Amino acid sequence: MTYKKISFEVKDKVAMVGFGYNCDKAMTVLDEETLKELQDIVEELHGKTSELDGVLFHSHKDRCFLAGADINLISAMKTVSDGQAGAEAGQKIFNRIEDLKIPTIACVHGVCLGGGMELSLSCSKIIATDAKGTMMGLPEVKLGLIPGFGGTFRLPKKVGLPTALDMILTGKTLNGKKAKRAGLVEEIYPVERILEYAPKHFKTKAKKKSFKDSLEEMATDNVLTKKIIFQKARENVLKKTKGFYQAPLKILDVMEAGMLKGRTSYLAAESQAFGELCVSDQSKNLQHIFFMVEGAKKYPHSTGAELPKLERGACLGAGTMGGGIAWLMANNGMKPIMKDLNPAGLELGLKQSSSNFMGAVKRRKMSFEDFEKKQRSISTQTDYRGFPRVDLLIEAVVENMDIKKKVFAEVEKEVHPKTLLTTNTSSLSVQEMAQALEDNSRFAGLHFFNPVHRMPLVEIIKHDGVSNETIEALYNWVLKVKKTPVVVNDGPGFLVNRILMPYMNEAGFLIEEGVSMKDIDDACLNFGMPMGPCRLLDEVGIDVGQKVAKIIHDGLGDRAKSSSLSGRLVEKDFLGKKNGKGFYLYDDKGKVTGANPEAQALFPKASKKMTEVEIQKRIFLPMINEAATVLTDKIVETAADVDLGLIFGIGFPPFRGGLLKYADSEGLERIQEELNKHAETVDKDRYTPCQLINDLVAQKKKFYEL
Repeated sequence: MTYKKISFEVKDKVAMVGFGYNCDKAMTVLDEETLKELQDIVEELHGKTSELDGVLFHSHKDRCFLAGADINLISAMKTVSDGQAGAEAGQKIFNRIEDLKIPTIACVHGVCLGGGMELSLSCSKIIATDAKGTMMGLPEVKLGLIPGFGGTFRLPKKVGLPTALDMILTGKTLNGKKAKRAGLVEEIYPVERILEYAPKHFKTKAKKKSFKDSLEEMATDNVLTKKIIFQKARENVLKKTKGFYQAPLKILDVMEAGMLKGRTSYLAAESQAFGELCVSDQSKNLQHIFFMVEGAKKYPHSTGAELPKLERGACLGAGTMGGGIAWLMANNGMKPIMKDLNPAGLELGLKQSSSNFMGAVKRRKMSFEDFEKKQRSISTQTDYRGFPRVDLLIEAVVENMDIKKKVFAEVEKEVHPKTLLTTNTSSLSVQEMAQALEDNSRFAGLHFFNPVHRMPLVEIIKHDGVSNETIEALYNWVLKVKKTPVVVNDGPGFLVNRILMPYMNEAGFLIEEGVSMKDIDDACLNFGMPMGPCRLLDEVGIDVGQKVAKIIHDGLGDRAKSSSLSGRLVEKDFLGKKNGKGFYLYDDKGKVTGANPEAQALFPKASKKMTEVEIQKRIFLPMINEAATVLTDKIVETAADVDLGLIFGIGFPPFRGGLLKYADSEGLERIQEELNKHAETVDKDRYTPCQLINDLVAQKKKFYEL
């Protein structure tokens, strides 16, 4: 029998089953057709066991073994029974693999995630390549799901309960070497040799566990110890997720309840849980984000023109931000130049890049040798030596339009004609800045968020004169350095800061009305935000927030007016985390030690009591309204652009799907009604619903139907 998506042949009594056959996509997934073929092949194998020494599962792809189940298949499921039936179908196939009377070996090279990992676990043994791109894991929890093809049943048997829980509850992946240390794979080989050496594992016995591993297994292999492990895991999950996410808790329920169950009853519980989770609002929102991120991995308006190669980098302006950008360039092999006017700034920049690299060393993501090599690749100087060889320049000097214009007029004469010039401004007009350049077609904004090594978003800001090739080249570079790009048009605050400003502004107005700072921050944390607005303003810098707020107010008018609170704090030199005093107090390591009583003495007495929901309405309604005006002003093209920016730029809770996805789910008629109510009772300028919201309500449409 011939198959379209999976190759199947027998060589010297060895059955070779190859994924990614006749597939033009980089990643191979278990779609409906592939699963059907796999089922038929496994049944064919059951009929040939007397003729075979064993089976090798492998891939025809360079970078992918199996990337898991097709997310489109999961997103199409509408009912619990749909999801349950889908999981059961996969379980049956993998059970049949596990039940083959001959040895089965998964030869893993490249990405092996989700269903691909579960298939590997159903084999007698797993071997893997030592290639950098080989990674194994069960990331379903990140989509609000439980692994549904037997992963939660088989992984603990392979690597032990503590390691399995760590992998399943976090979605973390292991490379070949770590997988071998964990006991997940038998051996690792060079990619050129893996299929050659695989058959020898047909006859080898599983490796004996080390004395240490045996002791650990004995210690954890009893009901009482397992209960303690599950209790601790549940505590850790609640601490990390604050109880917002359903999937990790459901996973724990299934795994703990199934401790003493056999395969059949355990897998029935797993498939039931998969069905329940896959159609939940939370999982649908996380799947929505997955599709948004996948959509962002390719520039949408490519002309197919030849693009400049961005191989050498330079950062103009050092300090904390410049050091973070230099770190990013050095970490991606660009051997950057970091230029500043004085050695003190360069020293601060090197300290920042070194700190970022050392963090990776401490987390065992980088060797000390690599740290030294990459840190030394950053050249520091106070002149323009070497700038003619730079392909990408990122400016990160003080946030002052006159200074930035002067810098660009100067640096344009020092670089070659094809160098891309970018500004890391967070609020100044890129359109105006472009006027300082003779050729502004190769100039754009490239706005990083602080800290650079943690924040995944980069805003690429256009102006009237920029070429499409420049934007596309920058977009591809942002993807290459493993950040998420969003292209925005110039405007006050661009995308993220423009919508973030109401978040922080409204907190100031609430405090002036007598609502306690703690109640405001707690209400936002309980909504799912990573920081309350007062704590976030401390992190940004209250003086910086005040400056950006003025720029946005000047550009947008009275709907963007801010309270006087920030000004009073700045007058008293309460600037936030950077000088240890803001809304909160901070120790030498930057950790909060408590509220700042001197700052609170400047506030009205906290005498106004508001419910958590009332505070959340005050904070998030103006954000939704401003997001709608961002679409009206064509700062970005789609609601998905807005949501991608806010999820990766300010940490808007992913389980809500994004700000505008959340607004759609709440109902725009209800949002309009609440805005009108607040316009009457709180402030007309800040709460009057914008025309787009009124139009969508009249047309009975949603943001995601634009």
